[in-house]
Amino acid sequence: MLNFSDDMINFLLDLAKDAGDKILEFYQTDIEVREKIDKSLVTEADEQAESIILNGLAQFTPNIPAIGEESYSAGERHDISGGTFWLVDALDGTKEFVNQRNEFTVNIALIEDGIAIFGIVLAPALLRTFWGGAFGAFCKDGKKQIKKITTRATPKDGITVVSSRSNREGESNFLANYEVKNTLNLGSSLKICLIAAGEADLYPRLGPTSEWDIAAGHAILTAAGGSLTQIDGSPFLYGKDTILNPSFIAQGQ
Repeated sequence: MLNFSDDMINFLLDLAKDAGDKILEFYQTDIEVREKIDKSLVTEADEQAESIILNGLAQFTPNIPAIGEESYSAGERHDISGGTFWLVDALDGTKEFVNQRNEFTVNIALIEDGIAIFGIVLAPALLRTFWGGAFGAFCKDGKKQIKKITTRATPKDGITVVSSRSNREGESNFLANYEVKNTLNLGSSLKICLIAAGEADLYPRLGPTSEWDIAAGHAILTAAGGSLTQIDGSPFLYGKDTILNPSFIAQGQ
């Protein structure tokens, strides 16, 4: 298991920021958008940001394989049988990015024996960074003020649900048994981070996602006292035979 020293955490935070800075060079420009085989979108910003992260991880932890969304989509497969590997989504929320919304994120997660044990989620256009692991969960804003974050207890007057902008299948039926006060529609892994920060309470996802979409947020949420499980409450694990996720629910206290 890696020792998450301050130096290591700062290196990873800087690596995420470098990727975020590269993405911002393309943000709100006339960038070419391509469609991958699975119909998801990809841009040069995705690819360049991923290259920054994967190169940095290869130098810092040369013995730990790293799976990036774009390299994986291009057919690159690493041996992760050792049980420890990085999961990287260098630009989560490409649709938001392309539509010039500010909710896209940079995601770096470390997986050990199927469990997300560390994660960073950076929202470069919002100037917010979240990270967490066994040492706790934290966030910082544009003023670089670091604060510890925790999930909140269920509000007595109703919960705040975070929901995808584009994939909301089955949510209405699922939420019928909850007292919902507010619903926030957001893109990317920011939804999970808002629960970790005590700004929302529940995120049910019944539609398709991939492992790199949620691993970093999952680690942060766990560190903040929340949970992310399959819908039936069973553990949510990574490094499966398929990169696609089952339905899940992320929640605070």
